Amino acid sequence: MSVNDLPSLLPVALLARVGPARERLREALVFAGANVVLEEDPNTLDLQTLRDAAPGAVLIALEPAIEDALERLDPVLAAPSLTLIFDEAELAARREGWEAQRWARHLVAKLHGHHDVLPPGSEQDGLLQPEPGLPVTPAQLHADAPLEFHVREAFDAAAEVPADGLYQAPGALSEPVSLEEALAALQTGATPSPAAAVPPPVPSAAATLAAAPLGDHSSWSLVDDDAAAAPPAAAAEPAPPTPPATAFDLERLSLVELEPQGLADGAAPGAVLVLAGIGGPDALRRLLAALPAALAAPVLVHMRLDGGRYGNLVKQMARVSPLPVLLAETAQPVLAGHAYILPDDVGLELRGRSLYFSTDAQGIQIDALPPAHSGVVLLSGADPAQVEPVLALAGAGAWVAGQIGEGCYDPTAASAVVAAGREAGEPQQLAAVIAERWGVSE
Repeated sequence: MSVNDLPSLLPVALLARVGPARERLREALVFAGANVVLEEDPNTLDLQTLRDAAPGAVLIALEPAIEDALERLDPVLAAPSLTLIFDEAELAARREGWEAQRWARHLVAKLHGHHDVLPPGSEQDGLLQPEPGLPVTPAQLHADAPLEFHVREAFDAAAEVPADGLYQAPGALSEPVSLEEALAALQTGATPSPAAAVPPPVPSAAATLAAAPLGDHSSWSLVDDDAAAAPPAAAAEPAPPTPPATAFDLERLSLVELEPQGLADGAAPGAVLVLAGIGGPDALRRLLAALPAALAAPVLVHMRLDGGRYGNLVKQMARVSPLPVLLAETAQPVLAGHAYILPDDVGLELRGRSLYFSTDAQGIQIDALPPAHSGVVLLSGADPAQVEPVLALAGAGAWVAGQIGEGCYDPTAASAVVAAGREAGEPQQLAAVIAERWGVSE
């Protein structure tokens, strides 16, 4: 399907500072056949101009220098009917060749609302035409398959097949005989005749049982014959009387906590940790937007930003997330049904059975998560150094998944956990799994 065959696109506004990133994004919009109604630097763009352009979609090149401008333009950008597409300016500026064409195809898919991101020439062939005649049967497929190899293999292994220890046929038997003949031959050592059946001798015990009428239980006993014949044992001496119970020593009694400390009000025993980097804002936006509003677990987001302006990331994600998006603060409990953006110096600690934010110069420590109640999602750009502790947490019982597919521009870490046998999917699919595993709070 070519661009000309697709329905008309939404009018698009391109917000980016002058430079290579803006040029690359403009080329991508031209490739997509988009109707660009506005191209401006967000730092100099006024709110009314953006509103008058009436775009249906806005493509934004994210960088720290425009974060204040985006906050100023928020009254228009926060409109529910507006489609927001974020790209990192640094990544867009150095995107060339095959990578630029790949991102442009993703942009076409987003603007057109489809999932076809394959390059031209990869379209599927039409339906196969029916052909006359019957289909080939399995027997015809194996008509020329040699059997000699299998016969020889079975013959060589026959001697190693374990024999039945309950029955061994006499060596003199060379042709089929009846069961009665085989039993008689085993007991007498004679060679049975196939033509005549020799009845085997019936043991006396069997004859006795056969003679007894069905249901005759007069000779049954629950006591062994030898035990029944033994003389009765001497009467045992009576046991000494039990001394009266003494009173409890109350001074030595103590209260012991039988159950671990309970959860703090609203606190959670675990969390879903989301790790991201280059290409992560768009993937994170899609993940949070697909989560339910009353998720029975907290979502922790750790994504390093140049300049550490995590407050702006909170505002950006709060526009699309049904969950309340907060900036994590030290000594505060981690509450279920909330999404937290973690600064670089905030970690986790377990108090009783509840998670709390703590001050940690090294940032989030993955092994601080309780494995039985936690999960980790690696999105585009996650740090490969985090793969080993994530897989160690998975080995202890945590749920782990990695992003694949559209928008995963740096799949190194995510692909590593997928290759290790963990779950894979696009952000919306992973959000559906999270909602199913952790459910909805009452």
